[in-house]
Amino acid sequence: MKIAFIGGGNMATALISGLAGKLVAGADIHVVDSSADALARLHGEYGVTTSALIDAAVVIADVLVLAVKPQQMRDVADAIAPLLVRGAPLIVSIAAGIRGEVLSRWLGGYQGIVRCMPNTPALIGQGITGMVAMQGVTPAQKAAANTLLATVGKTVWLNDEVLIDPVTAVSGSGPAYVFYFIEAMQQAAEELGLSSEQGRELAIATFTGAAQLAAQSNEPVAVLRERVTSKGGTTYAALTSMQDAGVKEAIVAAVKAAAARGRELGVELGAN
Repeated sequence: MKIAFIGGGNMATALISGLAGKLVAGADIHVVDSSADALARLHGEYGVTTSALIDAAVVIADVLVLAVKPQQMRDVADAIAPLLVRGAPLIVSIAAGIRGEVLSRWLGGYQGIVRCMPNTPALIGQGITGMVAMQGVTPAQKAAANTLLATVGKTVWLNDEVLIDPVTAVSGSGPAYVFYFIEAMQQAAEELGLSSEQGRELAIATFTGAAQLAAQSNEPVAVLRERVTSKGGTTYAALTSMQDAGVKEAIVAAVKAAAARGRELGVELGAN
């Protein structure tokens, strides 16, 4: 299988690191990017072929990964649309906000598209990606897309593209929520007399351990929470304070706001 990437940024690099020398040879991966430094790094680390411009190597790819910023996607689509008459690659888009039907329209009606929403833990192989396939995607191509994104973590397939916005809000943006909470815990630790390093270590280890416990348990997270909470104890005091401050409601509202903004971006970018 030959794979071409248009865009050689962090997410593309994460995918390439999971593929090169493992699922495909580095020489069967081609990367197009305007940054000479990025291309030199990727070639040196993974043995991929590179180009500063969209070229013939893109035409012969079995899978074409579009890993550019949403604002660049229209120009990329205009460049590759004429090349699709020479082949029928699976197109995997990891650009936020660009609807499948919009990308298809920009590509002259091409339907062999899988739209994905990964998240930044993919950079360490611990990501999760929401995925949806358009009607022109074959079962074999869908399996190939799953294999590709599974190199950087778990995959979740959706039956309706409208669900990409909730996925974006929950897991795509989600790492920022976790980092925000860690920041708050670290700040509290410092204000209570611990050092910055101690607060960071305690907060991160607590998040990591609690997440692993939840992942390995068959019980609802609400039950796990209740087991840590003795009425009248320290955890009870903390959770009561959060409840009184409306923390849970604020988090739910924030995730819904992210989903709403995702829908807005899709409309804005599609109208370009």
